[in-house]
Amino acid sequence: MRRVQKPSVRFVASASIAGLLAFAAAGCTTAGLHGGSHSFTGTNMTSPQAERQRVVEAWGERYRANPRDATAALNYAKALTASDRRVQAVSVLEQATLKNPHDKALLGAYGRALAETGRFDQAIKVLSRAHSPDQPDWRILSAHGAALDQLGRHRDAQRYYSSALKISPNEPTVLSNLGLSYALAKDLTKAEATLRKAAAQPTADPRVRQNLALVVGLRGRFAEAEKIARTDLPETEAAANIAYLRQMLAQKDNDRPAKRHARIKAKGKG
Repeated sequence: MRRVQKPSVRFVASASIAGLLAFAAAGCTTAGLHGGSHSFTGTNMTSPQAERQRVVEAWGERYRANPRDATAALNYAKALTASDRRVQAVSVLEQATLKNPHDKALLGAYGRALAETGRFDQAIKVLSRAHSPDQPDWRILSAHGAALDQLGRHRDAQRYYSSALKISPNEPTVLSNLGLSYALAKDLTKAEATLRKAAAQPTADPRVRQNLALVVGLRGRFAEAEKIARTDLPETEAAANIAYLRQMLAQKDNDRPAKRHARIKAKGKG
């Protein structure tokens, strides 16, 4: 049997492919944060990896010289995250918030970092301290909603996204998170409509379109989903993503008769 290539992680950004495809196969699991990625520009003589390490060392030195420096802590954590050292970034932000307990920017970064490492309950507690009713921050509200989605609290999450959209109407990252939240709540009609609105925004990035492709694929319109995916991905990669999605949905359909037979058999016992 021909093995289907596992899709690129670029297929979705604000939700892991494993999470939403598990939703397709079994009901629903997780949605993830849709936030900006941190990147650092190098020179023609320096590789991106070497440049990232240089930035880590530079900000790390400044942070160690003064752990109370909130700016140093934030940038050091960003550099660590860009180098995929997320656990260390969480530790830096944790210590920084202990020294600066009222710094909203630090609390927001710490909450998002906790969510990115799967510590959702703790992330929600921290994010609730990162903004206030008189000074709401749409980015924090969206991150808070995404963490709630991870815990299966989709209606609560959607209220946070709605609040974020009142502050920043038609913000594509928030709309994308809201669309995925609808998908996780098994409302694919609302999910597609919301993600189409997100993708239509001038500032929408490729991740929003890949989320739309995923939901269109979940609705069974594979050719259309692949066309959307090809907007930003190489043709072979887009095709592999949709093939993987087809496989997952087919597995779900194949599992249904077996589960139904098991239930009937169980009822017959005793």
